[in-house]
Amino acid sequence: MTPTRQAAQRGSAQPGRRRLDTSVPADYDVPTRQPRLESPTTARYAFAATFLAWVAGVAVAGTAVVAVPHPAWIERWGAALLLVVFSIGLTHRGGGHMRIWTVAAGVLALSAVVTELNLLVAGAAAVSAILASVWAVVITRPARSAIGALKEFVLALAVALSGTLAVAAWNAPVAYQRFNLVVLAAALTLAIAFVWNLGAGLHGLGKQNIAIIAAVAAVLLVLLAYSSFVRTHGSETVVEGITNFVIWMRETVGGVPRPVEVFIGFPALIVGVSLRSKRRDGWWVLVFAVLGTGVLTTSLVSPGAYPSYIALSTVYSVVLGVVVGLVARYVAMRQRGSRASRSLEPTSRSEPGRLAPLK
Repeated sequence: MTPTRQAAQRGSAQPGRRRLDTSVPADYDVPTRQPRLESPTTARYAFAATFLAWVAGVAVAGTAVVAVPHPAWIERWGAALLLVVFSIGLTHRGGGHMRIWTVAAGVLALSAVVTELNLLVAGAAAVSAILASVWAVVITRPARSAIGALKEFVLALAVALSGTLAVAAWNAPVAYQRFNLVVLAAALTLAIAFVWNLGAGLHGLGKQNIAIIAAVAAVLLVLLAYSSFVRTHGSETVVEGITNFVIWMRETVGGVPRPVEVFIGFPALIVGVSLRSKRRDGWWVLVFAVLGTGVLTTSLVSPGAYPSYIALSTVYSVVLGVVVGLVARYVAMRQRGSRASRSLEPTSRSEPGRLAPLK
């Protein structure tokens, strides 16, 4: 055998660069707590009861925006039930202490309904919006396809809309702009703490990237506060121009898309659940999705808000946000260049089920 043929056989026998097997999802690398209920049957009954409580709360709280004959006092009871359900869902998903946070939410809800004190009612409405906006994001699952991302988007939207009904049913005497900023700031802080608690803060992005994300979040809050300031204390020319544009949109198409949802919140939700299927970094993108769900949950806090106007504005925001989100998803999920792909191919991640705790 000639040396050339021997060299060719050795070259064909030796394997090339070893690639990571992407057909098998990587194991979930965050320790999770033991099941709260040892019996699977009892656990199924508990989940079913929680779901039925959510449906009942939505139906009762929905009477605040739907013109059906009903006693006025049942609206806040529906909101109170939803507040407890939001607390159960978020606490369970985050692996928290159910006896502490659920009891605290129940005490707040019951106190607000019974005493009807403005401070307690406003606090219950704010907590309902905060918990619903964060739970809507963390209840999602990683999505490997665009269709899967849209399914997760619809689920998050349904949870956030139930929070909208809860806030409307509380009918709290608050200033809309201030209430909105407080809810967004608290929801964003809670989402950051939730993601950090999953270990993404230490192993996902690194301290430098965490600082960048925190700075971007601060800039977003400043922009929101500035827009609120312009509307309330800006020059007459600017305020009048904005008002005339909103009136024209309202008279022409019946609603106005909300920029925070269209350009930040909803696209971040679609991109985040998609990135989570490959990298843990997707959780940090989902932090900004809370801005979209938070704005949605507070959209009916003002008693003067027309449900039809808010509904059409939400539809327009959803349609435009989905378009922007799918474009952003295409850019974020593009395959790497040929040189980078030869060194390491992207992996797929696995996470606990939708009804299981993430930690």
